[in-house]
Amino acid sequence: MKIVTIVGARPQFIKAAAVTRAIHRAHPRKRHIEEVLVHTGQHYDTLMNKVFFEELNLPKPDYHLGVGSGSHGKQTGMMLERIESVLEKEKPEAVIVYGDTNSTLAGALAAAKLHIPVAHVEAGLRSYNRIMPEEVNRLLTDHLSMFLFCPTDQAVRNLLKEGIKDGRTRIVKNVGDVMYDSILYYSRLAEKKSTILEDLGLCNPQSLRARGLSEPEAAIRNLQYFLATLHRAENTDDPKRLRSILKALDDIGRDISVILPLHPRTKKRIEVYFHFSEFNHIKFIEPVSYFDMLQLEKNAKAILTDSGGVQKEAYWLKVPCFTLRDETEWVETIKSGWNILVGIGVKRIVKEVSQMEKRRRYLKGNGVFGDGKASQKIVQILTRHLVNSI
Repeated sequence: MKIVTIVGARPQFIKAAAVTRAIHRAHPRKRHIEEVLVHTGQHYDTLMNKVFFEELNLPKPDYHLGVGSGSHGKQTGMMLERIESVLEKEKPEAVIVYGDTNSTLAGALAAAKLHIPVAHVEAGLRSYNRIMPEEVNRLLTDHLSMFLFCPTDQAVRNLLKEGIKDGRTRIVKNVGDVMYDSILYYSRLAEKKSTILEDLGLCNPQSLRARGLSEPEAAIRNLQYFLATLHRAENTDDPKRLRSILKALDDIGRDISVILPLHPRTKKRIEVYFHFSEFNHIKFIEPVSYFDMLQLEKNAKAILTDSGGVQKEAYWLKVPCFTLRDETEWVETIKSGWNILVGIGVKRIVKEVSQMEKRRRYLKGNGVFGDGKASQKIVQILTRHLVNSI
């Protein structure tokens, strides 16, 4: 059985790594699964791309389409054409797509038009904001898919509202979140291999040894910094929204350091609209690897982000999160009390962060994203249904 996996952005590398690992660990009788990995090239920066493949121990892509950046239409169109050529050559039994990027939609469209079953990992998410390109991508991908692997019960309910349900022609299952699989697997490796805290001067190994502390874990409990991430087009491409968020981060940074790894899009927009010198209290750094990101997240006082993946990682790592958006598809993190939607207003963001210590310090609803075995369940379901149909 041959499966084509399509990825293009760093969150997809993380998700695909979990499923690829599950394929390799499958029972011997299932090891006839051949996975063909296609990288669209949507993320092409070294720190957004190559480093992730090396760190996650993902195999080298069988195809690199080299699409790069561009408008949504241009990028998706180029991907569609090139993915179609790959699928016509490989003739797989199924195509796996992840998340909600242009790579996701292009892969689903190419496969559906060739009558190849589409498996959508992270199906059923809805923000109900169709201005977001991600919302359009996930909506269309879900309606094109035969296998819909949902991360939560809420995602299953969202699909049911749209008439998509488990049955003879479609497989809809809550398997849990594959990113949870990854964080369980990689978090310990990150502790051993990442030196980001020392590199940024947040944790000095020599001072630890002088105090008789052999492990950074024993001392970084008192680290005082906020971690921020910012990449969504709705925030970066609107100068007013971008300035408002940066102004809030800068105000917060007057008291406690704010570290912001710069997504290439965000960096370009700041260079076009403003000057970095306008925000003296934000520590701008280059994009970081997955291991470094896990360490920064785990030890932050709090996280401010517009990333869906980072919202979940904050939840799993038990770090307070402030989401720089007006809505989120990860409503479970909001219901837990661990994540707050703060929008992009300076006063609101600063106020909520200042009141952080008053919030509850314990999570509710652990297990809402599954048991850490989502990738295994995905492989089992695909094998059971596809092998029988060959």
